[in-house]
Amino acid sequence: IEVLFDITQSMEVTCDLRQDNLLSTRLVLIDADQLINEAQKQWQAWQGAKVADRSPNSAPIIRQADELQQRTSPQVYQTLKQLLDGNQTLRDLSIRMKRDVVTVTSSLLPYVQMGLVELITIEDLSPPVSLPPSGTPTVSTSEVSPGPLVACVDDSPLMCQTLEKILVGANYQFLGINDPLRAISILLARKPAVIFLDLVMPNANGYEICGQLRKLSFFRHTPIIILTGNDGIVDRVRAKMVGSTDFMSKPVNPDLVLGAIRKHLKEESVA
Repeated sequence: IEVLFDITQSMEVTCDLRQDNLLSTRLVLIDADQLINEAQKQWQAWQGAKVADRSPNSAPIIRQADELQQRTSPQVYQTLKQLLDGNQTLRDLSIRMKRDVVTVTSSLLPYVQMGLVELITIEDLSPPVSLPPSGTPTVSTSEVSPGPLVACVDDSPLMCQTLEKILVGANYQFLGINDPLRAISILLARKPAVIFLDLVMPNANGYEICGQLRKLSFFRHTPIIILTGNDGIVDRVRAKMVGSTDFMSKPVNPDLVLGAIRKHLKEESVA
């Protein structure tokens, strides 16, 4: 939706189609009409707030600190001083403040118009995967052969980041899924060797997803490890009944995570 919004706001757009197998397998079951409609609604709201000439990708930074301090209460000034560091875009701030980007931008607009705050352009974050420049010798795959793909289905980005750090550091490939409603379609597209599955998520839960996965022939024997902060006997029994392979409490222990993967992958290969 944000990409479509930015395209709507851009005066000049160029298109460069690239074959990217990793990206194409993640873009599944997208309702184009719904996304376009939502992007149009956001664009109309952006125009209605009289900020159409400004980009939500801009980062606010304080330019006149003394005057801003005089025009605001001490509490408001300290909050603005902490947030408006020139490194966070308006979209970043809206997520951090748990408010929509139009509301955040409108609240800052008077300070921008007075010249106390400026909206600046900042560089995009580095891509998660960098390709070697052309002509750069590549390392033999036999030297750095990546391990099996391990997936984590958890609505908490922090949990996925934690597992990613553990697994990538141990040379496993990692797939994080924060949307439980899209989990099964993404898992089918990527076919991980091991799945870590959160027990409690909005709109769906680990029991339901595990049960549905076990009905699919491809995932009939795939190790599925249930993650939960509530390590109770009832949860363990129920997880076993829907076909889970193992049960792990949060917060996860790196040694236990890696040990469980090695154990269950070894058992699967033997089977």
